[in-house]
Amino acid sequence: MASLNKCFAMGNLTRDPELRDGGPCKFSVAVNRSYKKNDEKVKEVRYFNIIVWGKAGENCAAYLKKGRPVLVEGRMEPGSYENREGVKVNTFDIIANNVTFLGGANDNATPQDQAQSQQEDDDDGSGAIPF
Repeated sequence: MASLNKCFAMGNLTRDPELRDGGPCKFSVAVNRSYKKNDEKVKEVRYFNIIVWGKAGENCAAYLKKGRPVLVEGRMEPGSYENREGVKVNTFDIIANNVTFLGGANDNATPQDQAQSQQEDDDDGSGAIPF
C-alpha cells in the first residue's frame, strides 16, 4: 500500500527566521481558523514550527520577517524540545520543501516607509498634477 506525508500551511510568521551556520532555517507560522459552533463564531489559531534546509532556507532568512504571510509545503516530522521548566515537549514540525512568499515586498515596512515609498512612486519629477 502506498503512503503519503504531505502538508500545507498558510499563515503569518510569528517571529523572524533563524538561520544557523550549516544548519536549517527555522521559524513558526500562525494559521487562523474560524467556524461556527452552536450559532456562535469561533476563532482559533494553530502554530507550526517550520524547518527549511539549503538555499531555500537562506532565502527565507534573507527575505522573511515576523508578520509576513507565507505558504509552506512539506512533510510532518516529530520533534521535541525542552521548555524553560526542563520538561520535554513533543512537537510536529513541518520540514518544508517549498516556501512561497505571499503579500507584497513592502509588507514588513513601517507605515512611514510605506508613505515615503508611495510618495516617491507618485512623484515623477515633472511637477504636473497626476490626474
